[in-house]
Amino acid sequence: MKTRITELLGIRYPIIQGGMQWVGRAELASAVSNAGGLGIVTALTQPTPDDLRREIERTRTMTDKPFGVNLTILPAVKPPPYAEYVQAIIDSGVKIVETAGNSPKDFIAALKEHGVKIVHKCTSVRHALSAERNGVDAVSVDGFECAGHPGEDDVPGLVLLPVAARKLRIPIIASGGIADGRGMAAALALGAEGINMGTRFCVTKEAPIHDNIKQALVEATERDTKLMFRTLHNTARVFRNAISEEVVATENRPGGCEFEDVRPLVAGARGRAALESGEVHNGVVSAGQCIGLIDDIPTCAELLERMVRECREHLDRARGWMD
Repeated sequence: MKTRITELLGIRYPIIQGGMQWVGRAELASAVSNAGGLGIVTALTQPTPDDLRREIERTRTMTDKPFGVNLTILPAVKPPPYAEYVQAIIDSGVKIVETAGNSPKDFIAALKEHGVKIVHKCTSVRHALSAERNGVDAVSVDGFECAGHPGEDDVPGLVLLPVAARKLRIPIIASGGIADGRGMAAALALGAEGINMGTRFCVTKEAPIHDNIKQALVEATERDTKLMFRTLHNTARVFRNAISEEVVATENRPGGCEFEDVRPLVAGARGRAALESGEVHNGVVSAGQCIGLIDDIPTCAELLERMVRECREHLDRARGWMD
C-alpha cells in the first residue's frame, strides 16, 4: 500500500499502533513494526527519560524497522520533565514522534532540527488546523468512538474525518473505532491516508497485558464501554467494569463529585496492576467501542495481513457497485 503516510513514515502498511500508557512497550512496538506497520513506544510509561532511552534501545534489539515514540503532554500540578523526554528521543535517534494532549509547539523546532517527523493526535478539526499551522507533518484524528480521551465535542469519525479531509492539507490518520479491514477501508474512503489502532492492538499475542484482560475484551460487545469524567469535563472512554461503574455512579450522585472523590479508583498504578494481574474489575482499562468487532487474539503479523487483505476486498466490492 502506498499513501502519503507510508511515504512519510517509511512503512509498508499505513497502520499505526496507538501510544497506550502501560502497553506501548518494546514487545508490542517491535511486533507491529516487524509486521509492516508503525509500532509506538509510550514515553511516559517509562518512569524517567533514561528509562525511555533504555526502552528505545531494547526495541532496537527486536526490530530494524521504523518505530516511533508517543509523548502525551498534559497539564499537571507537577508535570513530568517533558523537555528531558524530548531530548531522550532526539539523543536516541528516533525519527518519528506521536504527540497527544496539549499542543507540542514548544518542542516542534527541536524535533524538526533533528529530522523527526511529528504526528499530532487531536479530537477536533480546530485543534488539527492549529497543529498544521504549528508545523506538524500529519495529524491523527480521534473520533468519539475511541478509547481514552475523545474530547468534549462528541463527534464520531464518520463526520469528523471527512470534515478534516476537506480542511487540512497535511495527511490525516483515522483513529477510533477501527479494528478490522472493513473499518480501514471506510477510513480511506472518508479521506484518511492511514489508521491508528489502540484497543485492537491490546488484544494481540504480543501486547504486554494479562490474558484475562484480553479475553474480557474479546467477549465484550460494542455496548461494553463507559464514559467517565463527563461531569469533570475530561471525558474518558473505558471498559465497563466494576471500577468504571463506581466512578460514574459517584459522578452522578446528588451534588456531583470532585476528582479527589474518585482518585483512588482511577489511579494509574491501580490500572497498571490490573492489566498485569488480570484482575478485570480492579482498575481502569481503556477500551474503545471497537471491542464489539474483536473476536480473537492474533499475532500482530496475522492481524495486519488480514486487515490489509480485507481492506482491499471491501474497497474492490464497493468499486464493483459502480460498474
